[in-house]
Amino acid sequence: MSGQAAAAAYGLRLSFHWLTVLPVPAQRTDQDVRRWAIATAPVVGLVLGAITAGLLFCLREIGLPSLIAGLLAVGALALATRGMHLDGLADTADGLGCYGPPERALAVMKEGGVGAFAAVALVIVIGVQAAALATLSASERLPAVVLALVVGRAAFSWCCRQGVPAARPDGFGALVAGTQPIAVPVVWAFVLCVAGVFVVPGNPLLGPAAVAVAAMVVVLLTRHLHRRLGGVTGDVFGANAEAATTAFLIVCTIA
Repeated sequence: MSGQAAAAAYGLRLSFHWLTVLPVPAQRTDQDVRRWAIATAPVVGLVLGAITAGLLFCLREIGLPSLIAGLLAVGALALATRGMHLDGLADTADGLGCYGPPERALAVMKEGGVGAFAAVALVIVIGVQAAALATLSASERLPAVVLALVVGRAAFSWCCRQGVPAARPDGFGALVAGTQPIAVPVVWAFVLCVAGVFVVPGNPLLGPAAVAVAAMVVVLLTRHLHRRLGGVTGDVFGANAEAATTAFLIVCTIA
């Protein structure tokens, strides 16, 4: 196995180690492997999406009301990811909601408490995701659920593109910031748009439109957070993952 192929394989293992509760040990964590871990993160989303779609299918088949099934699916997904992306969303919302210089916002985000902005963001995102999952399950659009989780993890490569620094010298952001050539998010966007053609039966344009909307949300949110914080952090990655997933799900529920 070549050096880059080995790094890619170790990077995928590291991605599962970082982003899920699956017992996948990280055998290497050097810079090259960390770069591949971010680049292959959408594969983790594919696995999580398949599990979520399977759960929704089973709950629908036993006759559970769709909204309850949607909420249970969101809860199961939070357990499978240690709730880290929701935590990042909450911390980022509180950081954006405070006054003061970037240092103040970063301090608020690092405190880890749940303020008013975090609570509102969590209620809205969890509620919207649960309702969207319920709608997609009831309308036989479960492939869109799978792709939504891939889209959310593909957002990492844009957050970690070259030229965007870490907002602080320590933490997860410092490990992976600036590791992705611009070609990585561009290639993932193309792949996702092609896959999107097939996820909504009878409407081949809705999936690609959902990818485009999610990409726009990530670009705008990352740009604002870069300007507000001076760079990116692990919380920024989580916030973008949840924002992209939610935007994709919303568009895919359109009749």
